[in-house]
Amino acid sequence: MGSPDGIVGVFDRAADTYEAVGVPWAGPIAARLVAELDARPGERVLDVGCGRGAALGPLAEAVGAGGYALGIDLAPRMVELAARDLAGLPQAEVRIGDAGAPDLPPSSFDVVAASLVIFFLPDPAAALRSWAELLVSGGRLGVTTLGEKDPGWTAVDRLFEPHLPAELVAARARGLRGPYSSDAGMERLFSEAGLTTVRTVPDQVTAVFHDPEQFLAFSWSHGQRSMWEAVPQGDHARLREDVLAEIDRQRDATGSVTFVQEVRHTLGVRP
Repeated sequence: MGSPDGIVGVFDRAADTYEAVGVPWAGPIAARLVAELDARPGERVLDVGCGRGAALGPLAEAVGAGGYALGIDLAPRMVELAARDLAGLPQAEVRIGDAGAPDLPPSSFDVVAASLVIFFLPDPAAALRSWAELLVSGGRLGVTTLGEKDPGWTAVDRLFEPHLPAELVAARARGLRGPYSSDAGMERLFSEAGLTTVRTVPDQVTAVFHDPEQFLAFSWSHGQRSMWEAVPQGDHARLREDVLAEIDRQRDATGSVTFVQEVRHTLGVRP
């Protein structure tokens, strides 16, 4: 992903600006997932790949002082900042941990959440099976993936392609065809992991950028940072100007740019 430390390093470097550039993204997406999981007072919940705590915070509030909410992430700076932000919730704990293979006791949680995580993992099916094994009987698992992208965003992404290594372009193309690229693909993964009562909840998030510079800041603060970091340094200035020009072209009468991202929440229950 453009650096030897991969996607973990990307998010570690993005941590300080993640969800902090004035464009709510992970928060609104996680809020719907948490609502669908219906965490209850006194329950034990796990947020894998918790980032800055977009899902972990609401989960901790839902389980209350009598519950327990654990968040794990491999990016140290994300863990550090999430722990700081959630310091007022004693039932919440954040620690370094691998979302792809959590080192936690089986059958130890009532709820497991994974918001915008699974498509970064090398083996999504294995990860999903490992999450299901962490649930008690009757426990709920919820995973959020992205659906159809706004055409305006797709136009921006295409500007990157001539500057990216061929293997990254190929990997992105494979990802669009992966199991997390459709409702049926995700539901099949859930069923193959032994989960029942599998369902998909469609959702969407609207991102409003007040000017091209705000879009640029957002793109460096989230997963698109991996694309920026994969671009040769000598191409950055030209690409930056091309991206700013494309965003400027898409501005509406108010001067803002609005992208609507389709989202899917896939949920299931361990028998």
